[in-house]
Amino acid sequence: MIIYFAGTPYDGVAGTDRQLAERLGDMHPVLYVDPPVSLLTPLLRPHLASAFRGSSLRREADGVWRIRPRVLPAMYRPGMHHVTAMLVRRAARRTARRLARRVGGAAGGGDGAGVGGGVAGVVVATHSDLLDAVKGTRTVLYVTDDLVAGSELIGLPRQRVAAARDSMAARASAIAVCSPLLRDQFRERGFETTLVPNGCAPEAYAAIEDEAWPRDVPRFDRPAVGFAGHINARIDLGLLEAIADAGHPLVLIGPHDPGHHPVRFRALIGRPNVYWAGRRSFAELPAYLRTIRVGLTPYLLDDFNRASFPIKTLDYLAAGRAVVSTDLPATRWLRDFPDGRELIRSESTPRGFLRAVEEELAAEPTPELVARRRAYAAGHDWGCRARQLARLVHCDPVSPALEEPAP
Repeated sequence: MIIYFAGTPYDGVAGTDRQLAERLGDMHPVLYVDPPVSLLTPLLRPHLASAFRGSSLRREADGVWRIRPRVLPAMYRPGMHHVTAMLVRRAARRTARRLARRVGGAAGGGDGAGVGGGVAGVVVATHSDLLDAVKGTRTVLYVTDDLVAGSELIGLPRQRVAAARDSMAARASAIAVCSPLLRDQFRERGFETTLVPNGCAPEAYAAIEDEAWPRDVPRFDRPAVGFAGHINARIDLGLLEAIADAGHPLVLIGPHDPGHHPVRFRALIGRPNVYWAGRRSFAELPAYLRTIRVGLTPYLLDDFNRASFPIKTLDYLAAGRAVVSTDLPATRWLRDFPDGRELIRSESTPRGFLRAVEEELAAEPTPELVARRRAYAAGHDWGCRARQLARLVHCDPVSPALEEPAP
């Protein structure tokens, strides 16, 4: 069994943690450990209130079980964060033992070799130091964001986040990172890493053209531009405004952070050529992406975003849509693969970004072009990423071909 300490709840956005855990579950039983919750969580974060419903241990998918550790209030206050980490580690250990007794052979594929054989490895993909949850097992620190640069976004002290990162890096059996910039940052501090970028689920978009047009989305008189994801402090709202100013139909799919330019955002979605669909599940995404011709990755070029690897870029391609992104290191890495420079537009200025969007809107998506986009995305599927991570857990060498673009 692999214990996966996630940075995001399983029933939240189907991002890196959930996608990888489900693919790992095809190979090994996985215990997915949600970020901890306390009695105050439903009051402070109503959208997480569901964490207090149902059993504490649930089977979520084939090969994947999930636990939501309950901890004390003020879980990340100075001093209390050590208690929180201790409680989460203990909950994971106890659950792993209980899971072994309860499901045995059912979890391991019939003969009990999976869960019954104990914990093969621990993956930590969160800011808390949870490496020592199970003594004597192989541990992988999986860094998906520069949480030190983004400490204000997650509301934690920068010094504490940096100390936890460095302590885990020094003790982990292996380190995986999600983006080329994160790899460079760790190498500068003397740590060798394996690049395990985000991926996509091409199968989710295989029948996208057969999806029913969402009833809430208007049928515009010209091709639309779209953005899928959280509209928060990471997003350059000015780029979305520039597209709307130019008169292009704009479809926004995802929740808006109420603290992120609320007045500007209300003005944006109040325009007749802009439609905001709000929060949608991953299962609904193909239908909404069907309504657009060009997908946007309009990230601000700050330190936190430069170290990120936006999933949406590959999702747009898997859906057969054009992509225009700001000039992130991860975008440059994707563009270095064969076909990447033709299929992914990368721009560093607002004027260049808008020009690229308009050129892609004007280009008719031929069946051949759509097939090339989908084929490119298929080379970066989540199954490939999960196999890389599984090799690190089991101390198998990762082929450089899986990490770097072909010459």
